[in-house]
Amino acid sequence: MVLRLESLDAAHEAVDTITRLMGESIVLLDLQGISVISDFYVIATGTSERHLKAMARAIADNTVLKRRAVVRSLDEQAQSGWVLLDLGDVMVHLFMSVQRDYYSLEELWSEGKVVLRMQ
Repeated sequence: MVLRLESLDAAHEAVDTITRLMGESIVLLDLQGISVISDFYVIATGTSERHLKAMARAIADNTVLKRRAVVRSLDEQAQSGWVLLDLGDVMVHLFMSVQRDYYSLEELWSEGKVVLRMQ
């Protein structure tokens, strides 16, 4: 149970950071027992490449999340419209609106429990 709380706390910390930077349509999914990749997904929408990079950098620089965050090729990811941050048991997906609609992760992982949804 300790691992779950630490993972959930990390997910909430990522959500708080995204919220502070005006990320849109934020969803936190609990995928424990469903996904072998991670326990929680944080999914949010940004308004531009610059916005995606700013949110990703802020999450990676967050003192609580810093030692967990793995960010690779941020510029290339932002250009594609989908930035992925690996926080261990938490995966953060930052999308441009078109890519989010196209990949539709909420539908793909619809078996997961929605812990939080912010418009």
